[in-house]
Amino acid sequence: MPLVFKQLEKLAKPLVFLSRFSAKRPIHVILTSLLVSAVAYLSVMQFFFTGLQLNPTAVFYPENPNAEQLFKECTHYYKDPTREGWSLLSTEEALSYSKAQHYYLFNLDFESTNESVPYPYLDRLLYEDGNNKFVLTEEPTIQMEYSSDDGTSWRLSNYRTKIYEILNVFLSIAENLRQRISESEPTDIFIIGAAYLIMLYTIGGLFKDMTKVGSKFWLGLGAVFSSSCSLFLALYTTQCLIKKPVTALSLIEGLPFVAVMVGFKHKVKLAAYTLQSFDKIGISKKMNTDKAISDAMSTEGGRLLQDHLLGIVAFMGCSIYAMHLEALSNFCIFSTFVLLYELLMTSTFFCAVLALKMDINIIHRSTIIKQTLEEEGVVPKTADLIYGMESKDSILQSRGSLGYAKLPVVALCGAVVFYHFFPKFGGRWGSETFSSLYSGSSTAHLPEFIRANESESQIHDQIVISVAPIQYYTPKKAYQHVEDIIVLLVRYLSISIRDRLISKVVFFAFIISATINIYLLNAAKIHSNYATDEFTKKTNDRKSDSSVKPATGSVERLPASVTDLTEPSHVKVHTNEGEAEDEEEGEDEKGTESNGDRQLTSMRPLEELEKSMKEGKVRELKNSEVASLVINGKMPLYALEKQLGDTTRAVAVRRKALAVLAEAPVLGTERLPYKYYDYDRVYGACCENVVGYMPLPVGVIGPLIIDNVSYHIPMATTEGCLVASAMRGCKAINAGGGATTVLTKDGMTRGPCIRFPSLARSGACKIWLDSDEGQAKVKKAFNSTSRFARLQHVQTALAGDLLFIRFRTTTGDAMGMNMISKGVEFSLQQIANEFGWEDMEIVSVSGNYCTDKKPAAINWIEGRGKSVVAEATIPGEVVRKVLKSDVSALVELNISKNLVGSAMAGSIGGFNAHAANLVTAVFLALGQDPAQGVEGSNCMTLMKEIDGDLRISVSMPSIEVGTIGGGTILEPQGAMLDLLGVRGPHPTEPGSNARQLARIVACAVMAGELSLCSALAAGHLVQSHMTHNRGKTNAAPPQVTAAGPTGQDPNIQRLKEGSVTCIKS
Repeated sequence: MPLVFKQLEKLAKPLVFLSRFSAKRPIHVILTSLLVSAVAYLSVMQFFFTGLQLNPTAVFYPENPNAEQLFKECTHYYKDPTREGWSLLSTEEALSYSKAQHYYLFNLDFESTNESVPYPYLDRLLYEDGNNKFVLTEEPTIQMEYSSDDGTSWRLSNYRTKIYEILNVFLSIAENLRQRISESEPTDIFIIGAAYLIMLYTIGGLFKDMTKVGSKFWLGLGAVFSSSCSLFLALYTTQCLIKKPVTALSLIEGLPFVAVMVGFKHKVKLAAYTLQSFDKIGISKKMNTDKAISDAMSTEGGRLLQDHLLGIVAFMGCSIYAMHLEALSNFCIFSTFVLLYELLMTSTFFCAVLALKMDINIIHRSTIIKQTLEEEGVVPKTADLIYGMESKDSILQSRGSLGYAKLPVVALCGAVVFYHFFPKFGGRWGSETFSSLYSGSSTAHLPEFIRANESESQIHDQIVISVAPIQYYTPKKAYQHVEDIIVLLVRYLSISIRDRLISKVVFFAFIISATINIYLLNAAKIHSNYATDEFTKKTNDRKSDSSVKPATGSVERLPASVTDLTEPSHVKVHTNEGEAEDEEEGEDEKGTESNGDRQLTSMRPLEELEKSMKEGKVRELKNSEVASLVINGKMPLYALEKQLGDTTRAVAVRRKALAVLAEAPVLGTERLPYKYYDYDRVYGACCENVVGYMPLPVGVIGPLIIDNVSYHIPMATTEGCLVASAMRGCKAINAGGGATTVLTKDGMTRGPCIRFPSLARSGACKIWLDSDEGQAKVKKAFNSTSRFARLQHVQTALAGDLLFIRFRTTTGDAMGMNMISKGVEFSLQQIANEFGWEDMEIVSVSGNYCTDKKPAAINWIEGRGKSVVAEATIPGEVVRKVLKSDVSALVELNISKNLVGSAMAGSIGGFNAHAANLVTAVFLALGQDPAQGVEGSNCMTLMKEIDGDLRISVSMPSIEVGTIGGGTILEPQGAMLDLLGVRGPHPTEPGSNARQLARIVACAVMAGELSLCSALAAGHLVQSHMTHNRGKTNAAPPQVTAAGPTGQDPNIQRLKEGSVTCIKS
């Protein structure tokens, strides 16, 4: 239920302290709680079972029961010669008749599925009835085995010694319950049954909710144990301390009401809050388990205290009101203590279990991440890991909160009505059932043949006959030997544990084990924290190394890499005092939350802020106030740039708002950077709802000679060894004189889908479009929409009444998708309105006949964008010395892997080793569309041997690149295009820069293909990755000789010396 009394949040601070204390020392608290609860349990069980003959050896009974044990199990009858009939005696009374003649009557039941097996001969047989043999003896001894005349061995098979027959115990209990239920009133059964069903439903709901939270079993079990400990502690307090005992009957009848009353909703919410905070914090962010649990208790503690105090007050009032009803009054006092102890155990025991679960999760996650990174060849200390989990259903905002709040009230009212109006309800049924289920022995009736012979025989002495329970004998079987061994081992183990010396050894061993577990848990936590601290330290060191020292104390430190970005006039500087204060408050990553709280307390009312927004004064508001408008739905996220007129400030406000709306506190930190970036270039061009930028490491390969021009090619990637591998390929290509390229096609495509009322009309339009007249008219209409777009050809395909048209167009130095889409839309309008096809229906401007950002054979066959073929010849000596491979081995590998292997896989355009690696890395570094790497990676790698040298070529029919528009307008990406000398439109030949960029991409792919195939041919791929990424950082640099051997080519010697910086293959 919602928090009604706000003051309870302050009163809940002791609970917060206890939860944090327990979270810091989970094993100590768990063991202490269980130990205290175990003492209470033993005291409670002793109180309940003193008169019930609870036999601890009922299951694993010794082989030869002694006389004392057997005597306690017998039912005793006494015959006085001066009186008629037999009288029933207790065990104590039977011992007092020492002068009477004492006999023991055993009923031996011989059971066998084979009726032909003869029964054994018995001494002192008194009476027999079928397979039941009655033996009268003067000593309380039982013979374990009997033998028949045919050699059949009959073995005592009492249920106490037979593990296989334990099922019979449960069956007998079920039969007893069935009999009691049939004898009881239907109303009684309905109330008790409904209460227990609700209790089972509550426990089942606990495990279901915990599964949604993220724990399938252990947290649910911890919650059940926590409530069980509260139950035993409350029983111990009422029975042994304040002497207000709760009878077993009251406990059986009231236990389900107590369970429903206590419930588990607060435990579920604590677990949900804690585990969700664990999910939101990455591995590079240090997490304190005790802080997370104390925060959860701070959030939930007020409601936890409120609900329990309401229940305590209600039960205390009920106990005072029902003082004349002792059973009800005591039960209410017991329920009060249950709530008190439940409050304590939730803050201690359950929080300790929750902390232990979180610690194990953190350690497990750190271990898995470390192992995964090492297997991938990446050093964990230098890896910034971002991971995600499947969203879980939120338990914090449960619709069933009101229902949960009503359950204790319903349980309380039910208990009052139950005891007030039905004080004798179920008394006989409950007591008899309880006794029959938990009593160690049952009454054995005196056989009728003894009573029948009583009148015929003259008895002149006092006689006591002790009737033993029925003893069952069955033919001995093989599996019983295994049972005997197991029972014997368990019995000896039980006896050994009860030994005075061994019991102390076991206890001290338990203490040592707990101490070791505590030490190992702390050691694992220290290791996990150390890894996180090392990562943070390295990150801070890199930040401090790249920063510029300010000239005065008032100048803010700026990263050296972005200093130039702050110099252009188009980057705005904040001068508003409110803005500066907000940014200053947001600087401290650790204080983001507290600062936000301070801002909210001093914030103007929402109505006043909304009024300022309507008056157009949003720019005068503080960042926190603007964020409040967004959070409360008064201003959309996408309108911040327009309302504030400052793109950088809009990003900062959006981060504040999303940190609350998306429950993503990570946006309040600097882990995703946003400062010192020119968002004016992003707004309206590259991205919407911007919250920052994603830094990627950029490497450079080269120089690579392409058509007699040297290039250094940037690559943005997070894959280790990729840049180093391509670098080695560049060196090998350069040794052969560089790469040669040919551009075979240049035309971006768009394939709309249109429809006509009939197939005849669709076919007629196709024929017209394929004709010279149709081509000419469509080309004229298309070319009129742009200065640069020029339609080359229109290709058509028919599918039913659907007509697909593929426009191929040159787009200058732009990639051209927007440009061509505009021309296609206008051309279709002209076809419908001006060229006589009025009944044409446009299904979609893009009909997937292009095909864009999807693998397709049409791109592989017809090409899309730039179609480039690159070639290079590598001298055989370079292959052997630099690539550490062999020409014939490379040719054989290429045929088997890139050609045959890809064909076997049914690949479309994938006849290469890893073209997508190079294409995507270059695309990311140069501001290209990474999604178009799908078709851009279409590549066929060919190798052949020419006079002992290796000739390699790559054919890439669909490289889609541009040097203007899209991501190329961003300053970092534009700088990398400047590195290649192809930024922007070519001044004299439109499209020349984009075509040259496509050639560069193809040659970079060829360098990567050459190096990887060489590593594969030599079998050094895994070795190279491990050596490169996990090598010693302090290794001495290789010694380079001043000159090579006499007569060796200087270029070969230079390449050989330089290859030590690349992958070692």
